[in-house]
This record gives sequence, structure tokens and C-alpha cells, in this order.
Amino acid sequence: MILEPRFACDDAVRVIRNLRNDGTYPGEDTGTVLVRRGSIGYVCELGVFLQDQIIYTVHFLDSGGRMVGCRESELIPADAPWIPNRFERGDRVTTRLPLAIGGTTAVTGGTVGEVMAVIREPDIAAHYHVLFTTRVLDVPESALEAAPSPKIMD
Repeated sequence: MILEPRFACDDAVRVIRNLRNDGTYPGEDTGTVLVRRGSIGYVCELGVFLQDQIIYTVHFLDSGGRMVGCRESELIPADAPWIPNRFERGDRVTTRLPLAIGGTTAVTGGTVGEVMAVIREPDIAAHYHVLFTTRVLDVPESALEAAPSPKIMD
């Protein structure tokens, strides 16, 4: 199999998902977000992993100057259409209105949930898989707002 790189050195690229430390980035705990989804960086090196994946070393100037290895599937051209998302996995959100399934209210307005996944499609606003108590619903971004931080009692 011949690998054809999509990007070349010095190309501006955008990362389409949060990049977390998989344990190979020195000085950061495993799981730490290194680069946020939507960040733009510049390809500075190409390599191959397991003889079937191109890995791009990308320099993200606005993310502390980090240089991170990215798979081709994690990158798009920097000038490609991009709609940022408001929430990330683990964020607490509140419904702005009641959510229904088949005409029956599944979640009332003002219900707090936790974002389990961010679902992105190239040219539309993100939607989310949100856990409400015991039920996960697919919710458009327009139906959510940030949940207020819980008050800490002294």
C-alpha cells in the first residue's frame, strides 16, 4: 500500500477533535487536553505509524506552542468551513426547553445533564449526546445552555 499524504510541510491545518495526551506527551498527565478542537496549526513533519497511517507533527502556536502528532483523520485544511461548538465532553448543560420523543416529553426544560459526546458534521452546528439521569438523548446545541456551577456550602 502506498500512502499519499493529504498535507505537506508548512500547510495550515485545523484539528477537528480535542487532542489528549495518550501518555506519549512528556510533562502532562495522560488524558490532559493538549489542543482544543478547532485550533489551527502548521504541519512541520510527516511520518508513518505501523506502516499504514500517516502521522503529521503539527505546531500549534496558540496552544502553548505545542508540537503534537496527529492522524490524517483528525485534520482538515485550515480554510475549510468550520462551525465551533460551545460544549465539550463532560460539560454540565441545562435544557432550554422540554425535549420530546415521539410527542412525549422525555426531559423537562431546565433539566441538568452531562455531555457524553460531541457530534460534528462539517457544515452544521454541533449536536450532543447528553446524559439526563439514566437516559442519553441526541440534543441540538440550540436546545442547551451552560448549567450554573453548583454552589459550594461552607
